[in-house]
Amino acid sequence: MVFKEKQEQPDYLVGSVDFLGSKIDLSQKPFIPRSETEFWVEKSLDKLQDIKKDKIYCLDLFSGSGCIGISVLKKIKNSCCDFGEVDKNFLKQIEINLAGNKISGERRKIIKTNIFSGVKKKYDCIFANPPYVAENRIDEVEESVKMYEPNKALFAGEDGMFFIRKFLKEFENYLNDEGMVFMEFDPDQKKEIEDLLKAKKGIKFEFWEDQFKKFRTVFIKKQAQN
Repeated sequence: MVFKEKQEQPDYLVGSVDFLGSKIDLSQKPFIPRSETEFWVEKSLDKLQDIKKDKIYCLDLFSGSGCIGISVLKKIKNSCCDFGEVDKNFLKQIEINLAGNKISGERRKIIKTNIFSGVKKKYDCIFANPPYVAENRIDEVEESVKMYEPNKALFAGEDGMFFIRKFLKEFENYLNDEGMVFMEFDPDQKKEIEDLLKAKKGIKFEFWEDQFKKFRTVFIKKQAQN
């Protein structure tokens, strides 16, 4: 197959990107952090401020570059964060970015995991930015994105819900009581996500719009068990 020559993503050429004040290295070519993600992560930090614990334990799942967990560690001083990722190159990328942002070793851990396969404990907060682009909408994706960014960080089955369904099936098992989840998704997936969550007991949830007034994030809270 022959592709027309396309310009590589500018952020890869620069080598890094700013994410909520942190410099995120892109040398291993992870998925480039988007402004929509930055928008909801900043909003989520307000929720973390409400947690009244000496230590707040977080999981950054589908971590990629590590930008979400690094932002949490830098902004929430009593937080600890595990970074969950399956790709060995991105595991290296997370290590590079933790070192570059001077995150101390006792506050963070990197876990090789396929969704929850390598996760062994519960958290106060889980951040999830899974692949969610539907393969049946591949023609809507910019050619430069398809050519230069990791497709496995983008596409998730015919309707884009492959990883989201698996994540929503299990997440409660890895949350402390009153624990929280923040998950990014495609606006077209809102209805199915809502139906999946309505079928569960012991949780509350709400959807957040991004800066472009599109539903982009779901906030879930696990209720305390009696």
